[in-house]
Amino acid sequence: MDGSFRGEAHPAFQGKGGALLRPAPGGEKKVAPGGAGKNLSGMDRSDLLGNERPAPAVAPEGARHGARGPSPSLEGAARAPVSGEEGPAASPTREGPQPAPTRCGYLTLLGRPNAGKSTLLNALVGEPLSIVTPRAQTTWRRVTGVLTLPDAQMVILDTPGLLTPRDLLQRSMLHSAVEAVREADILLLLVDGTKGFTEGEAQRVEAIRKENSQVPFLTAVNKVDRVPTEAALHLAGLLRQRFGGNCYLISALRGDGVEALRKELVGLLPPGPFLFPADEIAREPVRFFVGEFVRESAFELFREEIPYSLYCVVEEFREAQDPVYVRAVVAVERRSQKRIVVGKGGEGIKELGSRARRRIEAFLGRRVYLDLWVKVVPNWRRKTQHLRAMGFPLPPPSNPAGKP
Repeated sequence: MDGSFRGEAHPAFQGKGGALLRPAPGGEKKVAPGGAGKNLSGMDRSDLLGNERPAPAVAPEGARHGARGPSPSLEGAARAPVSGEEGPAASPTREGPQPAPTRCGYLTLLGRPNAGKSTLLNALVGEPLSIVTPRAQTTWRRVTGVLTLPDAQMVILDTPGLLTPRDLLQRSMLHSAVEAVREADILLLLVDGTKGFTEGEAQRVEAIRKENSQVPFLTAVNKVDRVPTEAALHLAGLLRQRFGGNCYLISALRGDGVEALRKELVGLLPPGPFLFPADEIAREPVRFFVGEFVRESAFELFREEIPYSLYCVVEEFREAQDPVYVRAVVAVERRSQKRIVVGKGGEGIKELGSRARRRIEAFLGRRVYLDLWVKVVPNWRRKTQHLRAMGFPLPPPSNPAGKP
C-alpha cells in the first residue's frame, strides 16, 4: 500500500537516536542513547543478517542539544553577610593559575555541488560524517561536525551545493545553505580545481555573502592533485582578486594542504568558551548518519534518477542491543522505482542493505542488524508535508525560492 509521512517531524529528526561522541583510544564509538519511532505500513522487508529478529527493547532518550553560548552560572558569586555576621576578609587577587583563553566559532563551507565540501568536513573532523560519492548534489541537509582542540573548538557546517533550485527539495537545500551563512563566524568557499569558476557562480557567492559580510572570508582550490600546478595557481589568483583574503591549494581527499588551512581557520575563530562537550564530534543524532549511509549506498548501487528520488528515514535505533537494531524506511516516488530498488527476488534491496550495513558497522564499531523497507511516497520532493515530515528545513512562504 502506498502512503505518506504525515504529522509532525518524523522521530528520526527529533533529536533522538544518540549523539555521536569521539571514541576513547582503542575503543568503539560512544553513542548517547536514542529512541524508537513510529511504524509505516505497506513496505517490502529485507532482514540482512539472517538471524532472528532481536527482541524489542525500549532505549532511553538522551541526545544532547547544544546551545550557542555559555549557560549562566552562579559559581563564584559573592553572598552578602546576614545581620550580625561578619563577611570574609577581601582578597586582592585570586590565587592559583588562570584558565587558558579559548576560541570557539562556526565555520560554514560554501561551494557548488561536488566541490569537495563533504570530503573536507570529514578530513577536518577525522570521521566520515558527510556522505561522499563521485556524483554531484548528494548533500541534501546541513551536516554539523565539531573539531575540538586543547584551546579551540570549531563547529563546521557542511551545506548543500549552491545551485538554481528546480523543486521544493532544492529550495530547501538553498535555504539551508543561506541559514548556515548567517550563523557563520568564518566563511570558506571551496572551488573544484578541475572545473574552474564562472562569473555566474561568483555573482551567486557574492549575493549570499551579503547575508554575513563582516566575517572573515577565505577561498580554497580543491582537487589540486588532479590539475596542473600552473592552472591551480592561476585559479587561486583569480579567486584572491575577486574575493580578497587568502586562497589555499588543497586536496581534501589526500589531505594535501589541509593542515595549513586548518591552522589559519582556527586562528580566525573568535575568543569564547566551548559550545559543545570536548568528546562530541557531530550535532546530528547517530540515526541521521545511519540514514545517510543507506542513501550513500543507493548512490553507489543505482543509476539514473533513482538515487535522487530516494530518501531514508530511520524509524528505530536500539543501540542497547547486540547487534544494534536499526529499522529504516527507504522512500521513493514511483512504483517503478520501488520495483528497481527491491529487484528481482529481493536481490536489489538485499544488496543495498548489505552495503549500507557494512558502512554502519564500520562507523559504529559494532555489529548491526538492519531491517530495511521500501515505501512509495508520491512526489515527496515537491510536497511541503512530506519534506517537513522527513525533517527538511523549508524556506518561509514569503520567500518560496529560498533566495537570500
